[in-house]
Order: sequence, then structure tokens, then C-alpha cells
Amino acid sequence: MFVLSRVLFAGSVMVPECTSLTACHFSAVHRLTSPRRNSPYSSVDSERYSSLVKSVMSSKVSSQTPESLQAEDDQVYGPVVKAQMPSRTEPRVPKTLHPFSNPERAVEAEEPDAGPPARILLNRGRGRPSTPSVSRILQQTLSPEQIFYLERWKRRMIAELGELGFKEYSQNIFRQGKVFHSALEDILTSAETLRDRNLSEALECPAEAQGYIQSISHILEDVRAVRAVESTVQHAALNYLGIVDCVARYRGVLCVIDWKTSEKPKPFLSNTYDNPLQVAAYAGALNSDDNYKYQVENGLIVVAYKDGSPAHAHQINSELMSEYWKTWLLRLEEFKELGSSASSDTSPVK
Repeated sequence: MFVLSRVLFAGSVMVPECTSLTACHFSAVHRLTSPRRNSPYSSVDSERYSSLVKSVMSSKVSSQTPESLQAEDDQVYGPVVKAQMPSRTEPRVPKTLHPFSNPERAVEAEEPDAGPPARILLNRGRGRPSTPSVSRILQQTLSPEQIFYLERWKRRMIAELGELGFKEYSQNIFRQGKVFHSALEDILTSAETLRDRNLSEALECPAEAQGYIQSISHILEDVRAVRAVESTVQHAALNYLGIVDCVARYRGVLCVIDWKTSEKPKPFLSNTYDNPLQVAAYAGALNSDDNYKYQVENGLIVVAYKDGSPAHAHQINSELMSEYWKTWLLRLEEFKELGSSASSDTSPVK
């Protein structure tokens, strides 16, 4: 039994009143007074979904198994071809990691006494074994992608200029580069000219080199202490050689400098393709060559333009040089493998 207390107001007088109700009366009153809530499923068409409900609620187990479903899918769609996950290829490393630096030589901290730069000529006399050059090694170990783009460029030039026109174009490019290097050699071997800012007027260089010299004039202002110009370097242990353009200090850092010409702007180091490998190969050979009593750990690639626009200078620090040296060793190993396979193909069968 529940006891309900109420307070009645009669005028200004409050009159308390108690009423006793049984549980059944209370429940009835509660049901009568509470509003009815509508079910969210009251508007669902139960007849329409009755078959779906029966299939879900049914305890009947399907006769199909995963194997039968797989067989059915194979018959309808064909067998499933699983894609192979791309394998993570480890970066290639040289079989023999020959040191880049020479531990017996110290890196020069200060500029040495001024003296004429070294210029060791290449001697390929009779009876001397043929040592491959850096340029030849890089050219014969180009990747398929590099060969593709090189051949495509050549086909486009031939289509535009013709066979004879392309041949003449190539000869002109080679001649201009040679004239540029010759004029630059005269500048680098003359300390007085090197200090002169108006280099194109200070030298009586051919007209073909005027634009290139003007292009690199701001670079030459930071070049000091020239140690070598157009000088041969050879790595006896690895059996290769090359002719380094210049060894000098650029902004106080001793570098192997490689001068390049280009008709298109090359503002990034990646635009120079295999040139960093060439510089690393020259530096490694110089460090092991007994004709040089110092070692070089840095490089510089300068791209000059015929129209005289400012050249791009790409510095290669010692860390980058070490990475390019490893890549050079891989190309050198590939070159030697190609040579050994070619010699084995031509050898008589025993």
C-alpha cells in the first residue's frame, strides 16, 4: 500500500490530505497519466521484410562451405591472382670498398706558398698498357634509362637538323668546349689575370669563349691557390685515369673543379647527371697518385653558358663526395665485369 500526501489550498488556509492507494491503483494511475511512446519500428512494413527476418532468425545452417564458395567464385570470375608484394631491394654496395682518402696525407688547412700549378701530361706511349679513362668507364656503364633518353634526344636532333647537320652541331659543341677550356687554362695559370674582374677584356681569347668566360667571371673571383690545371691523375690500385680540369680553393675550400658548358640552364646538382661521379673519381685518383703530395675531399661543378648569363656552381662537400665515390666504385666494377665477359666470349672454347 502506498500513502500519498497532498496539500489543498482553501483560500489562505493549507489543508493536508492523505490518501491510501494500493499497488494496483498506483499502477493504473501511472499508466493512465504517462504518455504513450511510439516505437521506431511501428512504421516498418513487416510483411515486406518478413522473409528476411525469417532467414536471419532461422536456425537452419547453409549447406555452402568456404571451399564451395571459393570454387563457385573461381568458376564465375576465374582464379584469384594474388599480387606479389614489392620486394625491398637493399642498396647496392661495392664488393670492395676502396678508401677514398689517403691516410698518409693530411688535408691542407692553409693555402700553400704560391707557385705554378701542376700540369702532368697524359703519356700513352707504345708498349704501355691501355688504362681506361673515367669518361670511357662512365659512358660504357650507362643505365638503360640513360641510354633511352640519350638516344631519344639524338633522334630528335637528327630529325630537326639531319644527319650532316647533327654531325656539324656536335663538332661545334666540342670545338667550343675546347676553346673555352684553353682560354680558362690561360686565366688560371696567370695570377694577375685571375685577380682582374674584367676577364674577357684582359685576355685576347677567341670570340667563341667570350660568353663562357663572362658567365664564370663571378665564380673566378672566389677561386684562389690553383694547384693543378688540365693535369692527369691515375689510380694505380683501381687501374683508371683521367684529366682533372682544375684543383684550387673555392671560397677557402680545396676542391676538384670541373668546368662544363651547357645550352640549357642547370640550376641543380641533379641536372649534371654523372658529372659528380666524374669529380669523385678524379679526386680519388688524385689522393692515391704519388705525383700529388696533398689530398682533396671536396668538389665543385661549374656550368657555364654561351650567352654570358651567370654560371651555376654546384659544391660537393666531403659527405656527398663519399657517397658519389661508392657509386663510382659500383660503375667501375660493372665496367670490369663487362670487360671480362667480353674477353671470355672471344676466347677459344676449350
